Amino acid sequence: QVRLVESGGGSVEAGGSLRLACTGSGGSTYRMAWFRQTPGKEREGVAADYASGHTYYADSVRGRFTVSRDVSTNTLKLQMNNLKSEDTATYFCAAGPTGPTVPWTSRQAYPSWGQGIQVTVSS
Repeated sequence: QVRLVESGGGSVEAGGSLRLACTGSGGSTYRMAWFRQTPGKEREGVAADYASGHTYYADSVRGRFTVSRDVSTNTLKLQMNNLKSEDTATYFCAAGPTGPTVPWTSRQAYPSWGQGIQVTVSS
């Protein structure tokens, strides 16, 4: 299991920006991703960064969010611009080793999870 420590988040008005960071230690982080969840809904994939160089985005955030990885510190970042009220959620960092091909949105790809961090966007 990888230890994942999340930071960033908070509250912002619609149209504003926030940045999330997640630092991993103690295991493979070949696959790293951000998921989000609101009460009563399934946890959904937001964006992912694989060590192969591939990045993935949910349609709802493409063009507004940018995922990147600082290899020197093993930190996954999520720059969130033009935030909307529907982006309000608890955001979770996830990580996993390379393995069988599964959709990047599959929780099966990520055995390690962070504790979650709140993002609130007011309209």
